[in-house]
Formats: sequence, C-alpha cells, structure tokens
Amino acid sequence: MLSIRDCLDYCDLTEDEVSLIAEHEGIPDVAAAQVACGLVQTPEGVLVLTNYMRDLIERATERGDTEKAERAKSLCARFMEDHPLPH
Repeated sequence: MLSIRDCLDYCDLTEDEVSLIAEHEGIPDVAAAQVACGLVQTPEGVLVLTNYMRDLIERATERGDTEKAERAKSLCARFMEDHPLPH
C-alpha cells in the first residue's frame, strides 16, 4: 500500500488539497490521496477534483463558515493553476 507521501510526490498534490478531497468524500486522507492520484492523471479526473473543491466552497458558504470557504477557494485556485483544464 502506498503512503500518503508516496501519492503526494507522485501526483503533485498538496496535503491540504488531499484533505479537502477526503472531507468531500468522507474518507481518510491516505485513501483520498490514492483516489486523487488516479483522478489527477486525466482531464476528466481533474474536473472531478475541481468540482469536489467547488462543492466544499459552496457548502461552507451556505453554512456561513467564511474561513473554511476562503481556505477552500484558495486551495481550489492553486489546484486549478497547477492542473489547468483543457478548453
């Protein structure tokens, strides 16, 4: 089994990005890292991960948790910069 560090090194994701994915999916960080490693390899997967992050931004905003929403926005923006979607 791969460690979270192995996955992060392989797929160029940050621990914070993986934590958002884990939160969205309700799974441990190491499992989220393994899932994200596969998804980040394709444009469709990058879109899925971007949508996970956007969903968390929306949920936090709806709850009035502005701190979490801003953190998620920042992480999503960095993720999209690092993994741009094709047009």
